[in-house]
Amino acid sequence: MVNHQIIDDRNTTLSIEDFAALRENLHEQRLFRQEQLEQLSAAATRAGAFLDRQAASQIEVRVKLAASARMVLTDVEAALARMDQGSYGTCHLCRRPIARARLMIVPQARYCTRCQHVREAGR
Repeated sequence: MVNHQIIDDRNTTLSIEDFAALRENLHEQRLFRQEQLEQLSAAATRAGAFLDRQAASQIEVRVKLAASARMVLTDVEAALARMDQGSYGTCHLCRRPIARARLMIVPQARYCTRCQHVREAGR
């Protein structure tokens, strides 16, 4: 069941239209990351035949890009799952609504700005 409630955060709201736009953005991001991973995998297969220093460094870069793409893809898919479960837009730590402006910039955000800063400071 999709939760179409309006999320209120300091006089900003996430409308049903915002929610739909965010869902579309997440779907586009998922497709982009899936295509990126396919391209990186194909490039790695081709580069495997030419194993010299330059190819080895290119493979290393591709491995790091692929890891990053997989991480973002996981975050995007988790956000889409939260939308389907009705928990999208709620901070995983403090359970308060995530600001509309933050979601419009980072639609896969799991944490409100305050909790994100706390998590980053703790690293």
